Amino acid sequence: MTAYSLLDLVPITQGGSASQSLANAADLARHAESLGFTRYWVAEHHGMAGIASAATAVVIAHVGQATSTIRIGAGGIMLPNHAPLVIAEQFGTLDALFPGRVDLGLGRAPGSDQRVARAIRRTLESDSNAFPQDVVELQSYFADDGRTGIRATPGAGAKVDLWILGSSLFGAQLAAALGLPYSFASHFAPGLLDEAIDVYRRNFRPSAVLEKPYFMAGYNVFAADTDEEAELLASSQQQAFVAIRTGEGIQLPPPVPGYLESLGPHRAILDQVLSASAVGSPDTVREKIAAFVKRTQADELIIGSAMFDHAARRRSLEITAEVMRSL
Repeated sequence: MTAYSLLDLVPITQGGSASQSLANAADLARHAESLGFTRYWVAEHHGMAGIASAATAVVIAHVGQATSTIRIGAGGIMLPNHAPLVIAEQFGTLDALFPGRVDLGLGRAPGSDQRVARAIRRTLESDSNAFPQDVVELQSYFADDGRTGIRATPGAGAKVDLWILGSSLFGAQLAAALGLPYSFASHFAPGLLDEAIDVYRRNFRPSAVLEKPYFMAGYNVFAADTDEEAELLASSQQQAFVAIRTGEGIQLPPPVPGYLESLGPHRAILDQVLSASAVGSPDTVREKIAAFVKRTQADELIIGSAMFDHAARRRSLEITAEVMRSL
């Protein structure tokens, strides 16, 4: 069976609050745990009106307290935003609190625009070698091998599972070279999916942590008891994606009947960025997920499913789990 996990951006709904979103996150993680999801990840974003997971390590600790067995972590931490030592300390602390449960997915995207980047004391000027060097430095802190001359406390000796994240071939190459598991952001940037899978698997070098490639793909699921209901529920995230693509981040809006039909030229953009998605009844979702798994041979799917209505989102996870167990 293909493993299945949950990616939660901790959406803030229109008319809602960050407090309610964080309460929903804990409830959703408990629910996912009961349904057999392997891991629950949150992602680092800054300056986004509709996302409450900016303080990523704090949110992970909140969710960890609400659960007991599901793996918890970041999908991901945008490492260029941080000193590796600080991340080693944060995730070493999480490992001390929740031993054997913590994942750390690492990305090199800024998670912000230039204005927000300056506010968090960094620039968007990229050094192609900086990210790999930072990953290796972070590994050294966890390994406590003395190469940095600094001991991370907490952090030294922490059993944190590192992942490389990406939406291009760079991450695939790095994950393969370091012998780490790799997660591709096909849930919003599917263009290079097939090529990235090939690069990762073909170039993978076994490491002390992983003998063979392990690939996880991002995938959106909006499931309900009928196709019509699922299509309506999916329109909230569709609206949010269009807003981001047109330069205006918004809080997650309520669903709109017939939204796709109203889009005009933006429909093609949405169809492309959300092509790795299943929207529909259990039978529809099963057919689409089965085809995606057959195409990618993914070891694991990480499911995105932002919905305005929390109860509907819980139901979507139930359907998703039933489908994944049936494949």
